[in-house]
Amino acid sequence: MRKNILLEKGKLLDENGNLFQAGYAFDLVRQYHRNDIKACKLKIKEWDYYYFGDEKYGIALTIDDNSYMGLVSATILNFKEKKRNETTKMFWFPLGKTKMPETSIDGSVEVNKKGYSFKFLNEKGKRHILVEITNFDGNYFMCDVELSLTTPNSMVIATPFKRKKHFYYNQKINLLKVNGCFSYGNLKHNFKNAYGVLDWGRGVWEYSNTWFWASLNGEENNHLIGFNLGYGFGDTKNASENMLFYDKEVFKLNDVIFDIPIKENSKRKLDFLKPWKIYDNDGMIDLTFYPILDRHAKINALILGQNSHQVFGYFKGQFNVGGKTIEITNILGFAEKVKNRW
Repeated sequence: MRKNILLEKGKLLDENGNLFQAGYAFDLVRQYHRNDIKACKLKIKEWDYYYFGDEKYGIALTIDDNSYMGLVSATILNFKEKKRNETTKMFWFPLGKTKMPETSIDGSVEVNKKGYSFKFLNEKGKRHILVEITNFDGNYFMCDVELSLTTPNSMVIATPFKRKKHFYYNQKINLLKVNGCFSYGNLKHNFKNAYGVLDWGRGVWEYSNTWFWASLNGEENNHLIGFNLGYGFGDTKNASENMLFYDKEVFKLNDVIFDIPIKENSKRKLDFLKPWKIYDNDGMIDLTFYPILDRHAKINALILGQNSHQVFGYFKGQFNVGGKTIEITNILGFAEKVKNRW
């Protein structure tokens, strides 16, 4: 039975490299230090992933140091035309040399190489994202945005895996207000009424895993609404990663279920572009997700592999929390299923 244990302040890992405490929080109350990890250094995975957008365009940006392999990636999502442009640059055996910050509160990370520059600048919570790629499908790409906090709360979870010294420490900062623009060839877009999310992840992962994740950030009837919903990896008996953000309030949620339709005349293949149901067994969550664009990636490279569907679309439904019903009528977000061998 789930306990939903609230994390206390202190170091994340003990002298053996295991979590001092598993559970959830609304901020990074546990201190992560890469040097405290006792597992094989090739298994350490650290990333900062930003997604932000409005009704017309979305941008997804990643800086990732997986020890044996690092990467940066940029994706432009065109919601009106239901298409995407994407580029990924990989480099081998960074082994922590990317210098991912040990906290999301402060610290910057930059990857500057021939033909591209990714800068995630953060000075005491003031976030400036500056990315340039000289040849992005034959076009020059530039993204220059500032992201501002609108809520004092975030989703934080410390999750152990079955194997000792394996863990995941994750923060999702929802409802980041966007101010800025991007250009791609002859296209220049200034974001309007746009919000985003930071996925800040640090840990030592087991080789094979599958996760489900949904994120929404927007406005409804002059109220800010965001959520983080997900499950699928590690031992989560001490906490789920499910939270609803409503203006300055935050509501902790229990387990959710992603009901993805099965394709017609098939017993197993999922139809990611038909409406999904996302709900719980407590009557707190009742959502329908209407997809418009599937950002699908499939990689099979010897011992490494990935099959991911990050699907963008509109959420409708309601949350019954804190003695009130919070309605969502038509806000753009994403939901995903990702299977990794890494």
